[in-house]
Amino acid sequence: MNYEREFGVSPGSRVRLRKLDPQQTDKDEDKHSASRKVAKLQQRMDELQFQLYAENKRSLLICLQALDAGGKDGVVRHVIGSMNPQGCRVTSFKQPNSEELAHDFLWRVEQKTPRRGEVVIFNRSHYEDVIVVRVHDLVPKPVWSQRYEQINAFERRLITSGTHILKFFLHISKEEQLERFKDRLDDKSRWWKISESDYSEREYWNDYASAYEDALSKCSTADAPWYVIPSDHKWFRNLAISRIIADKLEALRIQVPKPTVNIADIRKKYHAAERDGK
Repeated sequence: MNYEREFGVSPGSRVRLRKLDPQQTDKDEDKHSASRKVAKLQQRMDELQFQLYAENKRSLLICLQALDAGGKDGVVRHVIGSMNPQGCRVTSFKQPNSEELAHDFLWRVEQKTPRRGEVVIFNRSHYEDVIVVRVHDLVPKPVWSQRYEQINAFERRLITSGTHILKFFLHISKEEQLERFKDRLDDKSRWWKISESDYSEREYWNDYASAYEDALSKCSTADAPWYVIPSDHKWFRNLAISRIIADKLEALRIQVPKPTVNIADIRKKYHAAERDGK
């Protein structure tokens, strides 16, 4: 299965989440085979991220969006956690503070975008400003409805400056979300993740679905695509995202810089030092 083609949102198409199966997997894979492949893909991503860091010309931005318990933290830990922290950074966007609210909604996001050579993961992103604010009527519709094009323009500017963008929506079912909430209740080590909103937000499930459908439909472009990843099965979610990220890094054809010294001379000095015990 070609995961990029299977789960990518074609520019200009209309996403209908209810028609997409959150339990979908690859018939040629199972949990054990996926685990082995993810491990190999992690190793490859680590190598490619190191090369990207060394090249120091381009960057990669990965946006993760999902409903509560959708698996964003799991993706960071099990997929992207293999990358070297020296060139990889994770940032989250919580409820904006007073200073952030005093600026344009993209102001705080702009400051967290990747530098050249860096991979940055947005665990929630600028898309919260057309999702949560819409569902809870935090800003008027004439305001948030203009943000889709503002987001597209913002991402085009990043792309022009050498940042490549991948955006993943982790698609889970309402039943799976409730099961994951139960897992948290049964695991004392994860109680810190529980909040009252876990359950109160379920009342807005259809509103969130509509908001996501618009964001996915209006903001998936050829250069900054959205992928709707079936995420009821964590093992398949990890495999699909790992494959798409690894393939993207491979496609960059990263060029590691040439040495700035004469390697033959350095090798001679090394052998001389080794021989003399110095």
